[in-house]
Formats: sequence, structure tokens, C-alpha cells
Amino acid sequence: MTDPSQAFLAPSQPAVVPSGCEPCLGGELREQAVWVDEAVCIGCRYCAHVATNTFVIEQRLGRSRAIRQDGDSTERIQEAIETCPVDCIHWVPFERLNDLRAELDRQDLQPLGMPSPARLRRSTPAAE
Repeated sequence: MTDPSQAFLAPSQPAVVPSGCEPCLGGELREQAVWVDEAVCIGCRYCAHVATNTFVIEQRLGRSRAIRQDGDSTERIQEAIETCPVDCIHWVPFERLNDLRAELDRQDLQPLGMPSPARLRRSTPAAE
């Protein structure tokens, strides 16, 4: 004979295992992820001041990075995007995040404020 109380122990819906690519805001899934092209970022910090739960200035390079996809509302993130003076923050499909991160990792980014080996150096003092 089966124990009818066991029915209450079974979940009524299958467990959902989050993949980390579906941030949830107010019960609604966001359609796209936010991405900072750190190679273009100038480290102005505007985005990190507007959407404080989404963007942070990466300490070693001094460039902005999206650390949480569900940190702020879509409207707040859009406001941060619009404050960017170099247009380096974009909405992208979640599926592209891993490829974009791999592409960024292949680049040799220098910390902001440090001379770049590819940059031409002035050989004579500036005219006064």
C-alpha cells in the first residue's frame, strides 16, 4: 500500500536549473545582455555612477565592466548606455557573451593612463 502523504513531498513542477544567462527582473526575462567593449572604454565611470549594480570599473585596467546582468532595471542600464561618451556599451544576445569575452581576452589591453607600445611617442617637446 502506498503512503498518500508522499504526494506532498514530490515537487509539483520540475526544478528549473538556471544557466546564468537568464537574468530575471521583476519576473520578466530580459531579451538581451549588456556588454562593455573594454577595448574602446576610456574609463570615464559615467556608467558605473548611473547603474551602480550593473557596472564596475575593473581595478587593473581602469575600464568599465558589466558584472551583473540583473543588477539594475533595463531603463537604468539604458540611461547608463546613453551617458557613455565613446559608445562602448551595447545590448547583445546572451548567446554572444562567451564569444565576446573570449575575443576580449585575446586582446592585449593596457591599463588606462599607461603608454601603449603601439602608440607613437613624441620625440621633441611640445611647442609652447
